[in-house]
Amino acid sequence: MTDGLAAVLFDMDGLLVDTEPLWFETETEVMARLGAPWTVEDQEQLLGGSMDHTVGYLLAKSARPASAAEVARWMMDGMLERAAEGRVVVRPGARELLAEVAASGIPYALVTSSEREFAEAVIQGTGFRFPVTVTADDVTATKPSPEPYQLAAKLLDAAPEQCVALEDSPNGVTSATSAGCRVIAVPSLVPIPPVAGRLVVPSLHAVTLAALRALAA
Repeated sequence: MTDGLAAVLFDMDGLLVDTEPLWFETETEVMARLGAPWTVEDQEQLLGGSMDHTVGYLLAKSARPASAAEVARWMMDGMLERAAEGRVVVRPGARELLAEVAASGIPYALVTSSEREFAEAVIQGTGFRFPVTVTADDVTATKPSPEPYQLAAKLLDAAPEQCVALEDSPNGVTSATSAGCRVIAVPSLVPIPPVAGRLVVPSLHAVTLAALRALAA
């Protein structure tokens, strides 16, 4: 523990990697199979959410019958195909911040609402390394529930109140805040207002180890 900072917790989609365009493409493709249109406003409803929530939303708009398992598989296959094509783009400042945190010796983790299959594809494709990874497969409730961040803090043997979480979506911010973490938000598609205990910045380039320590303190 340094200056009150016990651990740093990183979201994945939209925060470390710019996968939102890939999710939009895949959702649009799946909805075409289901015979219905898809809009940016639809995608915003799913930002930072789980696969189960996404599938339920897609099926509610569907004009053709399909099972939840079929739609989930279509979604995952589409995302894995795009990841295999090397289309997962690392967001500005992500590698530098991860390297700085890792070099400091402060514990850190990946906390994502994506399923482990996709998270591992992203990790392999980007070369990221995380001592602890919490995915949708590891919890009973995904973001905006506090459970993912509570579990990550527990696995790192850190009090949530001494953790700083980095997020890009309202669902993620709600999850981390409800768990008791301080939050740095880097909004992707939806604006996030600054409040007490939350720093809002335009890019990960604006986040340093000093900023993490200051927020934790």
